[in-house]
Amino acid sequence: MNQAEIVNTPAKTRLGKLDVLRGIALLAMATYHTGWDFEFFGYLESGTTGHGAWRLYARIIASTFLVLVGFSLVLAHGRGIRWRPFGIRLAQIAAAALAISVATWYFTPESFVFFGILHQIAVASVLGLLFVRLPALVIAMAAIAVIVAPHYLTSPRFDPPLFWWLGLSEMIIRSNDYVPVFPWFGAVLAGMAAAKVMQRYDMLTLLAGGIVPTWLDRSLRFIGQHSLAFYLVHQPVLISCVFLISQLFPPAVATPHEVFGKACVQSCQIDNEPAFCRAFCDCVIGQTEAQGVFDDVFSGRRDQNDPQMQEIAGVCTQENMPQ
Repeated sequence: MNQAEIVNTPAKTRLGKLDVLRGIALLAMATYHTGWDFEFFGYLESGTTGHGAWRLYARIIASTFLVLVGFSLVLAHGRGIRWRPFGIRLAQIAAAALAISVATWYFTPESFVFFGILHQIAVASVLGLLFVRLPALVIAMAAIAVIVAPHYLTSPRFDPPLFWWLGLSEMIIRSNDYVPVFPWFGAVLAGMAAAKVMQRYDMLTLLAGGIVPTWLDRSLRFIGQHSLAFYLVHQPVLISCVFLISQLFPPAVATPHEVFGKACVQSCQIDNEPAFCRAFCDCVIGQTEAQGVFDDVFSGRRDQNDPQMQEIAGVCTQENMPQ
């Protein structure tokens, strides 16, 4: 997942800890992308950063950025929209989003970023102007509605590519960074509601000042205040570093036996115990090697419907079936 901030608080009212939070989120994003880059170059198993704890980590990072977008939008424009700085910043974000789409289309056309975090921030900033003067309660209710909408409004009518940016399609969308309006605009609205509440109860002073140690405060503030530049620069730098590592220390390449064995176990475990599946698949590999047909099986020239493969499967099942 790719993330950045769009609306900055005016300098005269800038809240130091808000920049620190933004800086922390940017560094967290960089650590996630480091994992993604190592996966891309083959050091991690394919799909690692898209599942489990990695996926949760990415969602937390994206949510944090979007909450900060909404929070900053209220601080910057809650008392009146400052059209000139808003327009300049929006144009910068839109241009950066277009650049990301073009670059990813060139390198990974099958999963390019057509509506990632930058696209979401640009669209959410415009939509957020419709809510910026509303009460916190109304904004919070709208946030809940946007977040839960995909559970009720998803329909095949939104499957055409024209509607993919909404996030209401039934089909699975392939993209390296997909952050559609539903449900992610809900995080922006949540940030706006939080800013309204903190303004109402004079709690913004909690975000004033900095943190200790001073060097860390300065570093995180600098990153947070230059979030777009950090976002655009960090991934080319990271992927270049991982590329260099791959030239010096190439990733280990799985053997055909390892690839086949893993796929066999995964398929087998759908209906059977892991211990049986490991023994069964080891037996299948051994039998196909002994009968000289492993290469045919691995290449797909023979499948499970082949009479010889059915015989091997029967033998291995009988040998390893629990007594």
